[in-house]
Amino acid sequence: MLEVYKKEKHRKVKNRKLVTFVFDGFANYKNAWSKLFYRVTKGVFGISIKAKKGGSKHNNNHIERHNGKIKDRIKVMRGGFRSFEGAETFLNLRDIIYNFVHSHQGLDGKTPAEAAGIKLKLGRNRLLGLIRYMARI
Repeated sequence: MLEVYKKEKHRKVKNRKLVTFVFDGFANYKNAWSKLFYRVTKGVFGISIKAKKGGSKHNNNHIERHNGKIKDRIKVMRGGFRSFEGAETFLNLRDIIYNFVHSHQGLDGKTPAEAAGIKLKLGRNRLLGLIRYMARI
């Protein structure tokens, strides 16, 4: 975000092409964005989950599903996270599994990594293959 801002800050405010955050109507998002990112990013607020069907160019279905899956997983964890590092490690692992292990129906059975052209030859058990691949590096 900061790199994009540094490239764009010399332009007039209305002509800047900054990273855009898209939010639904939950007021806490706007408050947090206003405190942390308002100078270096753009914010679009009040977008409904089905906004694309209504003609908007933004849609937040994907991030709402992502957040819901994380919330579902955290609910069943006893004691939650004991540290920030533990939470960060868990979320990083979850993203890796999402991108390299689980195939997606919307991507014709490919993982997001495969759809992006990243070919690792992980074999049938992708998680074990990914662990073995990382152990070689």
